[in-house]
Amino acid sequence: MKLSRSDCDIFIPNPEMSAGLTPDAALARTTHLCVIAHQDDIEINAYPAVAECYGRSDKFFTGVVMTNGAGSARTGKYGHVTDAQMQEIRKEEQRTAATLGKYNLQLQLSHPSSDVKKTGNPGVAADLAAIFGGCGPALEVVYLHQPADKHDTHVACFLRCIEAIRMLPRDRRPARVLGVEGWRNLDWLADTDKVAMDASPLPELAEKLVAVFESQIAGGKRYDLAAMGRRVANATFFASHATDTTHAISFAMDLTPLVQDDTLSVADFTLRHIETLRADVAGRLGKMT
Repeated sequence: MKLSRSDCDIFIPNPEMSAGLTPDAALARTTHLCVIAHQDDIEINAYPAVAECYGRSDKFFTGVVMTNGAGSARTGKYGHVTDAQMQEIRKEEQRTAATLGKYNLQLQLSHPSSDVKKTGNPGVAADLAAIFGGCGPALEVVYLHQPADKHDTHVACFLRCIEAIRMLPRDRRPARVLGVEGWRNLDWLADTDKVAMDASPLPELAEKLVAVFESQIAGGKRYDLAAMGRRVANATFFASHATDTTHAISFAMDLTPLVQDDTLSVADFTLRHIETLRADVAGRLGKMT
């Protein structure tokens, strides 16, 4: 496997389960692929995919982190860490999480966020083409950021991935693509549009995976508490007139139409979901007044 940057990281986390497996072969057997912006985004926002593949011999989770994580917020013991030092710290934390979660393959592309935000950056485009093109027929689902996220880098990563998938022949495109929560949750989606993913399996693993990213938690962001709280809140507030069926849910948006129809505008697709919310609110207010 050849990626564009010399500081990228290609890591097979559990060699005892993958003896003699090359990165190309690991990518080719991937069933669940997550391509996301930052170290810890997988573990916070796509945990159900990790849990679904954990310890399985027929399902293989591959994680891809697109950026180098240089600009993260930091204070306390990490307050004086330079961007260069933080990149190495976060890279090692992601490796630790991949090992703990028994990932099939972990790729860290190490692009600056500024490069990801540029349409047509050749290194970003080449890496994504290699990754999506290197997946085989075993691929069941791809997890990306969702287009209504309020973090510019998340939205840019999502767009670059959609562009890369649309470059594939139609028979090589993933059958299902989901957009996960991030810097905006998805409880605003109409219930019929929500993809509710069970985040309750292996709760100790879920907590340990987020806790790995100590540079972010001790650095001033309590992602460990927030991630678990969001999942519990999603489960409880999902259905107002039914008892809870699980104690943790992560929501996703179904992005599959965007990779099935190249003429479908991302903006139109996203705003259609927002218009559905508007119509629901207007209708509910209207019938009560």
